[in-house]
Amino acid sequence: MQRRVVITGMGVVSPNGVGNAAFSEAILEGRSGVRRISRFDPTEIPVQIAGEVRDFNELAWVEKKERKHVSRVLPLALCAATEALSTAGFDAASLPMKEKQRFGVILGSGGGSQEFTEEQYRLFFHQQYSKMSLFCVPTGVMGTLSSELSVRFGLRGTSNVITTGCTSSTDAFGYAMRQIQSGRLDVVLSGGADAPIALGIIKGFILMKILTDSWNDEPSRGSRPFSVNRDGFVVAEGAWMFVLEEYEHARARGAKMLAEIAGYGSTCEAFHRVRLQECGEEPARAIGLAMKGAGIAPQGVQYVNLHGTSTQLNDRIETRALKLALGEHAREIPMSALKSQIGHPQGACGAAGVAATIVAMQSGQIPPTINLEAPDPECDLDYVPKAGRKKTIEHAVCNCIAFGSKNSALVLRNGA
Repeated sequence: MQRRVVITGMGVVSPNGVGNAAFSEAILEGRSGVRRISRFDPTEIPVQIAGEVRDFNELAWVEKKERKHVSRVLPLALCAATEALSTAGFDAASLPMKEKQRFGVILGSGGGSQEFTEEQYRLFFHQQYSKMSLFCVPTGVMGTLSSELSVRFGLRGTSNVITTGCTSSTDAFGYAMRQIQSGRLDVVLSGGADAPIALGIIKGFILMKILTDSWNDEPSRGSRPFSVNRDGFVVAEGAWMFVLEEYEHARARGAKMLAEIAGYGSTCEAFHRVRLQECGEEPARAIGLAMKGAGIAPQGVQYVNLHGTSTQLNDRIETRALKLALGEHAREIPMSALKSQIGHPQGACGAAGVAATIVAMQSGQIPPTINLEAPDPECDLDYVPKAGRKKTIEHAVCNCIAFGSKNSALVLRNGA
């Protein structure tokens, strides 16, 4: 019999709330975390809003002398990971060595320490060599992020970073699930973290014409998935971390099970560097594979957490894909887009969606899709606009779509 994988811990650092309690309250109320950029002066660029984590004390997680040597993504990830381990009931430092060796770290990140690398280049080209970090190369390497967490918590199992664009953390869950199912690991610290709010990164997105520049005076209204007047996404940062555990292992220590990862599916359209095919067939197939893994039909799904970036192309095609994957039942399933509240945290967005789905399952209430004032006629499903809705959820689909034709989905089963 295949080993089951459950989620026993969760930790959150989000633009609209730091900590599980603050995040849960914010998303159920539909509270936006999108504001005017404060990380740098944005007046020289047409896009001046982002989903920033405000009032976050980085030095509570990284020593002052070490801060210049690491990216902002590390303190965000450490904060969320510490809460996840605590809620799961793990004191990593006191674990026996044999247990540490079967406790892995598998994270998802789209950009990792990209903002750190950008700053190192800025210092280099301004000939401010003495201000550069001697760790500019290792910190800039994507895989170092998981190693930093492994070192901090003394975890000796597999330590990987999965970087597949916006599907990164969804795929990290998939890889972690398979490590546990195969018996290689018993427990995995998994999830996603990204910190892409930097001038060069945002200028790059502006060149692609995929960010909204229409809401600088009303930041909270900027992220508008499925709305007829949407015109691009809002860059965001954050960390959403989880403890994944083999079911019998969790049961033996009396752990509370927040949810079960019942299925995972991933496909590639093999179509384009950034565009999606209009047909929506491969995103639909990823959802179908996740449902097959969970052993459920479309009628068994009570909620979908949407990718919902707020771009014209993504929202239209995701809607089409859901109709293909779920058939007529798609019109009966309530769905919502967390990005309407927090913006788009790049490779961490799948983990953010899992956190929102767990909140929905635990509270019996679906978070709303805010800013959906006038739906696009081509986006005609039930996106739970404006206000949340009470709903008992047994199974939920968490969907993600990425640059490079990638599509990934999870099915979560309520752990209550």
